[in-house]
Amino acid sequence: MHAMVLENPGEPLRLVERPDPVPATGEVRIAIHACGVCRTDLHVVDGELTNPKLPIIPGHEIVGRIEAVGDGVPTLAPGMRVGVPWLGRTCGRCEFCRSGRENLCDQPLFTGYTRDGGYATQVVADARYTFRLPDQGDDVATAPLLCAGLIGWRSLRIAGDGKKIGLYGFGAAAHIIAQVARWQGRDVFAFTRTGDLAAQDFARRIGACWAGASDDMPPEKLDCAIIYAPVGSLVPAALAAVRKGGRVVCAGIHMSDIPSFPYELLWEEREIVSVANLTRHDGEEFFSIVPKAGIRTETVPYPLVRANEALADLRSGRLRGAAVLVP
Repeated sequence: MHAMVLENPGEPLRLVERPDPVPATGEVRIAIHACGVCRTDLHVVDGELTNPKLPIIPGHEIVGRIEAVGDGVPTLAPGMRVGVPWLGRTCGRCEFCRSGRENLCDQPLFTGYTRDGGYATQVVADARYTFRLPDQGDDVATAPLLCAGLIGWRSLRIAGDGKKIGLYGFGAAAHIIAQVARWQGRDVFAFTRTGDLAAQDFARRIGACWAGASDDMPPEKLDCAIIYAPVGSLVPAALAAVRKGGRVVCAGIHMSDIPSFPYELLWEEREIVSVANLTRHDGEEFFSIVPKAGIRTETVPYPLVRANEALADLRSGRLRGAAVLVP
């Protein structure tokens, strides 16, 4: 197999050749057809998420077909089209796993962070955390759904049922969840980097009723807001934009420090909550919604060997939609 490997945070990924991995009990080996490039990958590569397994193959928005099945996997077989998300394994024993909150597991493994991921031609995955996908479909278009879509869906659910929803950072996750929110009958307000008129036009094309800079106030108070950009200063900005009783959801795994802000922004029962990882139930819910909502992803494909270029384009904000690596 070939893979783009991170040997030390802050360094470019290096193309290496390795023996084909062998699935252990409870695992499957997947021939990778596409792997999305997520901002979380950037946090791993840049060293903002500490203590990765090194060397590590990043990537956790994996779509492919099963090549080999280890012992103890009765539900999956070679040839099946599957997806692999960020949450790669849980202990099944801690209080969080036992109470249906496996996203908060005390001893998890994360794809592309603490176990090898999808910037490669093959990957071995825990069969329990491998989603069965429809046999037909566009692999490149599907890849961003495995994280941008899943985390976006969880953040939308946690945001509540508010009619007017603000999305801060209109990238891979927001452009998917904006479509879900519109399908649900909500009004979407998009917030982008200051001066990024192209991103604002993109948001309107996706269905936003208003688009502006992240420091702009929307034309009316929001019921809730989701922050996808890893920028802590957006928290007080979003609090100022939501109505009394409104909720602000921080959807990223990493964010810069939140600056101090006056208590009056939080007063009147406004809330700040975070989203951590996902559960298998999130995946089952979301993938049942995808065809109903008619979700279409905007993607920019890159050959696997250009993974560093894809990460650089994401880091600089040059992308519209999601980057996807194609082995």
